[in-house]
Amino acid sequence: MNELLQKIHDIGIVPVIAIDEASKAVPLAKALVKGGLSAAEVTFRTAAAEDAIKAIVKEVPEMIVGAGTVLTTEQADRAIAAGVSFIVSPGFNPKVTGYVISKGVCMMPGTATAGEMEQAMAMGLEVVKFFPAEQNGGIEKLKALAGPYKTLKWMPTGGVNTENLSKYMSFPQILACGGTWMVKKDLIENEKWDEITSICEAAVRNMLGFRLRHIGINCEDAGEAQRTAKTLSALFGFEYDENDKGIFVGKEFAEVMKYNGRGRCGHIGITTNDVDRAVYHLLRKGATFDESSRLVDEKGTKFIYLNGDFSGFEIHLSRA
Repeated sequence: MNELLQKIHDIGIVPVIAIDEASKAVPLAKALVKGGLSAAEVTFRTAAAEDAIKAIVKEVPEMIVGAGTVLTTEQADRAIAAGVSFIVSPGFNPKVTGYVISKGVCMMPGTATAGEMEQAMAMGLEVVKFFPAEQNGGIEKLKALAGPYKTLKWMPTGGVNTENLSKYMSFPQILACGGTWMVKKDLIENEKWDEITSICEAAVRNMLGFRLRHIGINCEDAGEAQRTAKTLSALFGFEYDENDKGIFVGKEFAEVMKYNGRGRCGHIGITTNDVDRAVYHLLRKGATFDESSRLVDEKGTKFIYLNGDFSGFEIHLSRA
C-alpha cells in the first residue's frame, strides 16, 4: 500500500460527515482528531461540503480529508480543488473512477458485487468501498470474496457501528471502516464536541480489542520453571505445555520462562486485532516501541515490545 492508504489503515475508522454549516467543520475535525480519528470523509450531500473541506484542510492539517458521495466529474474537480486527499463514491461509475485516477488522486469507488470489484481492480485499484456493507452481507460476504480476491482491500461503510466494528476490524483485508455513529447530525448541530471525542475513543478501543494473553514469569533455570509451572497447573487445573524457552500454563494464564527473560520479573502479553493499528494509536498516547523486537509477516506486524519497565514487567503486543 502507498503511504496514504497505510495511514488510513492504521487510523482504522473513517467518520463519514454530512455537515450543514461549514463554520462547524473545524471544531468537529479537532474533536475527531482528539478522539484518535484523524481521517474523515466529508460527503457532497450538503451545500456546505466544499467550504467545510477547505476549512479543515487549512485549519486542521493533521486530518486526512476525503470527499464522499462524489457522483460526477464536476464534483470531483471541486473536491480536488478544495484539497482532498482521497475521493469516495457510493457506487462504481467507471467514468468518474477513471477521471479521478487520471488526476492522480486516491479513489475508492463503491462496490457491492464481485463484478464491480473486478472492474475496479482492472483499473489498478487496490482498495474499494463496500457499500452498503451490512445490507450486502457484511463481513461474512467479504470473507467469502477474499478467496479469489486476496490482494483487494475494502472500506466497509453502511450499518457499521460500535457493536459490529470489531468483527470487521479483525479481518486483515479491511483497510478501514466508514461510519456515521460518532458524527450524528444532532451532535454536530448542538456542538457536542466532547461527546464526539468520547465516542471516537470508545470506537478506537473497540477496534483494537486489547485483551490479556498471558503473564510471563521469569525463572533462574528450567528446573525452577518446571516446578513453578507444575504447581500452577496442579492448583488450577490448567494445561501444561512445555517448549524450549518456557512452559505455558493454560492458554491465557502464564508463560513460565526457563531463564530470566525480558523485564525484571517477566512480561505481560497483550493481544490486539491489528498490531500496526495498535502501534499507531499507542504512539499518539506517548508509548514508544523496541523496533528490534518487531516481527512481520504478509499481514503486517504480528509482534512487538513496548519500551519501558512497568513495575518489573515489560509488555508486548501480538496479533489476536
